[in-house]
Amino acid sequence: MSERALMLVLHDVAPETWADYRPFVEAVDAIGGVPMTWLVVPDFHNRNPLQAHPDFRRLLDGRLARGDELVLHGCYHADRAPSPRTPKDWFMRRVYTHEGEFYSLDEAAARERLGQGLALFRRYDWPLHGFVAPAWLMSPGSRRALAGSGLLYTSDPRHFYLLPDFAPITAPGLVWSARSAWRRGMSWLVSERQLRHCRQAPLLRLGLHPVDMRHDFSRRYWLELLKRLLREGRQPTTKIDWLRQYTWSSSAA
Repeated sequence: MSERALMLVLHDVAPETWADYRPFVEAVDAIGGVPMTWLVVPDFHNRNPLQAHPDFRRLLDGRLARGDELVLHGCYHADRAPSPRTPKDWFMRRVYTHEGEFYSLDEAAARERLGQGLALFRRYDWPLHGFVAPAWLMSPGSRRALAGSGLLYTSDPRHFYLLPDFAPITAPGLVWSARSAWRRGMSWLVSERQLRHCRQAPLLRLGLHPVDMRHDFSRRYWLELLKRLLREGRQPTTKIDWLRQYTWSSSAA
């Protein structure tokens, strides 16, 4: 694979986050030729079931028709497990994030949760190839359940993992913490440093979140960065399209 690729990935996609994303998506569509990967949450925070939003489902149908990809992103994107019992779990589930839905699940619970998501994608005839855990956190039981799900890949901020063996592929990603002004400033510095180190990487992923879209500074950064990377010759792609090319190139070699 000689071309340097670029992925634009929208996290936490749900009816209630569409208002945040809409201006940005429209701006990307105006550029033209930039497919996006949408990480879809079936029932965001247990208050936003996709079944209750036919207009939003039609929007996602339209995105698929444009060449975008839909990915399963948890089921609720909320940690509803019993209270943490160890200092490590308390930090991961109360300080690092409150949304690590798959962090504490045993295999049976993770399999049930994945099954709900798979069933929803089948119900609406949406092709499904990948799963990304909320906050990229998975318990050992969740990993075993995912390995047996029939899906092709998962990912974290630094890697793709080919299922069922979790074979890693280096895939650096940029992501912001945009909840406050100082976090946005630090995110800008960290992202620019990462870009210098990853400039020649075969694949670069931009991982956007709804909170990024609520602040002009971060929203403008992502849009200008996208344009900059396109000018530098990176080819935009979805996760599954890149992965298909990667596996084809690997088998051909």
